Amino acid sequence: MFASKWMKHARPQGVSTLKRGMSMVSSAAPSRAGFRSSRLGHLSGKRQFSAPAVKAADPVIDESASKGLIGLDDHMRPNQVVDELDRHIVGQKDAKRAVAIAMRNRWRRMQLPEELRKEVTPRNVLLVGPTGCGKTEVARRMAMINDAPFLKVEATKFTEVGYHGRDVDQIVRDLMDVSMQLTKRVWTEKLRAKAAAMVEDKILDLLAGPAVSSTRNEEDDEAEGEQAENKSKGSPASRGRDSFRDMLRQGILDDQMVEVNVPIGERASNNEFPMSGDPSNPTFVAMSDLYQKLSGSGSSKKQPTERKKLFVPDARKVIEQIELDKLLENIDIKKLAIEAVEQSGIVFIDEIDKICTPREGSSYRTADASAEGVQRDLLPLIEGTTIKTNYGNVSTDYILFVASGAFHAVKPSDLLPELQGRLPIRVHLKGLTEDDLYRILTEPVANLVRQQIEMIGTEGVTLKFEDDAIREIARMAALLNKEVENIGARRLHTVVERIMEELSFQASDEDSGSVLTVDKELVEKRLADVKKKTDHSRYIL
Repeated sequence: MFASKWMKHARPQGVSTLKRGMSMVSSAAPSRAGFRSSRLGHLSGKRQFSAPAVKAADPVIDESASKGLIGLDDHMRPNQVVDELDRHIVGQKDAKRAVAIAMRNRWRRMQLPEELRKEVTPRNVLLVGPTGCGKTEVARRMAMINDAPFLKVEATKFTEVGYHGRDVDQIVRDLMDVSMQLTKRVWTEKLRAKAAAMVEDKILDLLAGPAVSSTRNEEDDEAEGEQAENKSKGSPASRGRDSFRDMLRQGILDDQMVEVNVPIGERASNNEFPMSGDPSNPTFVAMSDLYQKLSGSGSSKKQPTERKKLFVPDARKVIEQIELDKLLENIDIKKLAIEAVEQSGIVFIDEIDKICTPREGSSYRTADASAEGVQRDLLPLIEGTTIKTNYGNVSTDYILFVASGAFHAVKPSDLLPELQGRLPIRVHLKGLTEDDLYRILTEPVANLVRQQIEMIGTEGVTLKFEDDAIREIARMAALLNKEVENIGARRLHTVVERIMEELSFQASDEDSGSVLTVDKELVEKRLADVKKKTDHSRYIL
């Protein structure tokens, strides 16, 4: 009764609904574009910086969002990697080139014959430069444009083996966690189209009854041949199912409810360990392995479910997740994740200078558990060793290591000689000048000025920055770096927040459509007391 009722009105209702939807989309698009253009129109002006930055940046953001993850599989050339980094980082061409070449060499090695591939080891990189010049930002952007397992760690978080804390082996364990998530996400996207087709058939089974072909074996279906298949397509049951399929795809059946077996709770995967503890503790790792062996037989048991009535869109999500889990069970995620780490893994070790002690004039060994002992523990990890993880043994022979440090109080030569030899490529980053600070405020896609404009724009208020004001901000930031402490581009955050403090506080009380302008006089006024304190501080002990 339900099927015949829907079959009567399936075609005309679906077509009319689709036409109405198309007309609504076509009529809504110009208004949305008009709103955007009018919004950008408020930001335009002869001496204003804000409008060109927003207009130039928007299409770039849309293009990168549509492309998704960019990585080694897309065969990015070094110049493409540098161009991508230039969108977010100002200057530091040498560091960008070194990182781009190292990433490209990962792909080149995978193209070599098997016997030669084993002999090619990665050329690890050491970035040396003052704080705030872009070392950490290079690592952060590397993680975004690279689809290989990538991990960023701080050297100061680790202690020497035998002391309480995290040992350096935890780096590989954390990298394996990242690789497991990445591999599962990649395969989930690959199998999503197949799962979507299965979800559609299951929902049709719930709405219109199981298909005729589903009651027969696959071998019998193949034996019937194309003639029987053509006959089944012309049957009334097949035509009714096709009508339901069309209505389901058009969203006409979204208000219908179906009964679905919903899993109770979250199913624990083979690598999850429900007990809390320190993963770097060997005792905890042994207990974790024992638990996995004891619970291995129970992992194949069917997960308990409960029957629930859900609307079709909600049921689609539940069934899709169930089907994806079933498809992923046929993929050896652990093996693929371990292979990805061993062949394409990248580790960025930041603040490596903080575990270094000066050698000149010091004849004693420091008692700091996070100093030279950590360097000694890093030697076998960077050179190549095998680390035991919850997913299996992982070799670090071909993992790329990129280290960075400011080296204010120490020199790179103060590192252990063996560690220096394992970081053969050394790149020196330059300090930021006033012009560099101005470019940081204007050139990157998500620069500080644009961030402030968009934040205030959420209140319905238009914020404008004059070019003279931006140059004054860069000049004051460079002056404070020179006279107080050189913290690089981080000084811009301090200066900009100081200027925007009063404007941000009053923006919510302004009338919608009002305009706030930041000019050179406002910048000088807001930073006058800071400059005065700086002049006096040099005479105060």
